[in-house]
Amino acid sequence: HLYAFIDSMCLKCIVELGIPDIIHNHGQPITLPELVSILQIPPAKVSQVQSLMRYLAHNGFFERVRIHEKEAYALTAASELLVKSCELSLAPMIEFVLDPTLSNSFHQLKKWVYEKDLTLFDISLGSHLWDFLNKNPALNKSFNEAMASDSQMMNLALRDCNWVFQGLEFIVDVGGGTGTTAKIICEAFPNLKCIVFDRPQVIENLSGSNNLTYVGGDMFKSIPKADVIL
Repeated sequence: HLYAFIDSMCLKCIVELGIPDIIHNHGQPITLPELVSILQIPPAKVSQVQSLMRYLAHNGFFERVRIHEKEAYALTAASELLVKSCELSLAPMIEFVLDPTLSNSFHQLKKWVYEKDLTLFDISLGSHLWDFLNKNPALNKSFNEAMASDSQMMNLALRDCNWVFQGLEFIVDVGGGTGTTAKIICEAFPNLKCIVFDRPQVIENLSGSNNLTYVGGDMFKSIPKADVIL
């Protein structure tokens, strides 16, 4: 467990470098020389990049193959989800969750245990997470993109488990962000009415549709009534 954090940091590294996108755009497994050439890696770091790729291949994120006797790497089902240019991509989620501003908060766990009414983020950020995001537009944008990317997985859920929503008339997506999940559900079930409930600053300037409505408010105070709450 001591070095488990390295897995997360390696994923963050390849997403920031855009390696899954590079392999995807290459159209076939990419050799190490081709990869480091595109990345413009200094010669002294080539072996380290190779170690990174081999480590992630060992963890199932790449497949090691050989092309003309050269080591090459192909995407797996896991790393295909890290291609930023694809509709189903969890790359924004990785970038947000592993942002140092948030990940460093977990160094405050000991202090958090002794604080009766404060969350971990209250302690590390000096305010509620939502207030902090409101004051930091770049991180707030990253948060919304992360939530949207996660919501795209709903397409897969609707494909295989659409019976879950059958018979419902009204749902509310609490903390629904810009409404990515709700839009997918509303398109799949035109007779189902959906409310996206989130902070006013998140939904401002967003317009709904016949069966989709945006409502601003505080989920800790009240939530619109519905058959199901997401």
